[in-house]
Amino acid sequence: MAYGVTGLAKSFGSLEVLGGLDLEFPEGSVTAVLGPSGCGKTTLLNILAGLDPDFSGSVEGFGEAGASYVFQEDRLLPWLSARDNVALVLERGFPKAQREALALEALAAVGLEGSAGAKPGALSGGMRRRVAIARTFAYPSRVLLLDEPFSALDLKTRIAVMDLFLDLRARDGRTAIVVTHDVREAIYLGDRITTLSDRPARVRDTLDTGLGRADRDYASPVTAGLEARLYRSILS
Repeated sequence: MAYGVTGLAKSFGSLEVLGGLDLEFPEGSVTAVLGPSGCGKTTLLNILAGLDPDFSGSVEGFGEAGASYVFQEDRLLPWLSARDNVALVLERGFPKAQREALALEALAAVGLEGSAGAKPGALSGGMRRRVAIARTFAYPSRVLLLDEPFSALDLKTRIAVMDLFLDLRARDGRTAIVVTHDVREAIYLGDRITTLSDRPARVRDTLDTGLGRADRDYASPVTAGLEARLYRSILS
């Protein structure tokens, strides 16, 4: 299935946010959308997720595929357990016993089977983020949308949770789109990286990294040239 946008434009009153984007998101890969804070990356994701129908241009593939969305905040309901927070997205189409079984399976995939009964207030930031990721993968969709999902974590925890996300995504092969303002994070996650300008957001550069998983290490010298190109694109 083809995923993409053509001539995608969006304004809030007189404020032009998206300035006519042409983007393709290769099926079964991770695309990182890199741009400065406030340039319209979240607006782009909201349109792809079907949360904002007020735009011009065309969006292809997303309506048929459905989307799982990881927001910047964990958005876990504090009065529900980790298991019930994951099961919540399965209320349509699944009986209660199956919802609970699928939720436990998703939590086990992120290493939290022993914390299924814990409420968010009893979990660390990294654990809450893993619950949010479990919830995303539990939802039956073909596309994963992630809005700066790791930015609130310290570097060590961030790398661990990003590795977890990449392992799960590689296992089930879903198409993923991650927006970020962090160059190193874009390199670590993206098979393809697109850089956007400041508002109104326009495409500055798109490249396929060609990097293996081992080459994406934060300390790897292999990515130095790519990092420099991305910084030049953002700062130009």
